[in-house]
Amino acid sequence: MKVLVATQKPFAAAAVAGIKKIVEEAGHTLALLEKYADQADLEAAVADADALIVRSDKVTAQVVAAAKNLKIVVRAGAGYDNLDLEACTAAKVVAMNTPGQNANAVAELAIAMMIYMSRNQFTPGTGCEVQGKKVGIQAYGNVGRLVAQKAKALGMEVMAFDPFVPAEKMVAEGVTPASSLEDMYKACNFVSLHIPAIPATIGSIGANLLKLLPKGGCLVNTARKEVINEPELAAILAEREDLKYITDVAASNQAELDEKFGKRVFATPKKMGAETAEANINAGLAAANQICDFFATGCTRFQLNK
Repeated sequence: MKVLVATQKPFAAAAVAGIKKIVEEAGHTLALLEKYADQADLEAAVADADALIVRSDKVTAQVVAAAKNLKIVVRAGAGYDNLDLEACTAAKVVAMNTPGQNANAVAELAIAMMIYMSRNQFTPGTGCEVQGKKVGIQAYGNVGRLVAQKAKALGMEVMAFDPFVPAEKMVAEGVTPASSLEDMYKACNFVSLHIPAIPATIGSIGANLLKLLPKGGCLVNTARKEVINEPELAAILAEREDLKYITDVAASNQAELDEKFGKRVFATPKKMGAETAEANINAGLAAANQICDFFATGCTRFQLNK
């Protein structure tokens, strides 16, 4: 089988070497498409591929249509809004992600962001400590649980809201389950977002929740910009001069936010959540292993389009 790794933003050399070793030892061949300039390049390269590994590259309906032999595509990472799942399903292509492989990197960044905003973005002036503050975690999955662990180690109180996780599990891990999103926003100095960008969540974080944050509250977004209602975010920041927003994915109106609100907002220059050597390698190797397992045994453990 031919496995194509297509990455506009390439994996680290060590990750590529590891992927190659896994794929070839399983009896398959590896092809690389790195730093390509146009979607047409991806469509041409995938034409004879049996499997595809991508990072944030867009696997559109056009890409799927061009890939006549494609049987599986794996997004090396947790988020999968770059995969057209409907197109994959229609073409009988199994779509997977690699949950948990980037989780520690994202969780560390979320904690660092809280400290960064607490210390006035490391500029002169009196800041505050995160110890004794309360953080609310919206979505208690792989990343959320790690954020909770690290926050507790810093002496923070932790709440979480996730309708898919039993309250008993949270309590057993030293986390207070929130009965509603509204209750969590009201109670927490920080709210850390870990929700995917799906129809139910897109634009869901707006004024109705942000206005509930206590004085000095800060929203931390290492998820996706699409979950934010950006006009309402700008409006509530104007109304509440005490609130802060820090994000790992710049808002569409980020220039406006920076100009109007100065040090109360911050966006990383590019998405940094998974930008560690460890996460880069872990996700790439996991993707290769999942493809080889799929071809060897039919394993679809992390299939997204069931």
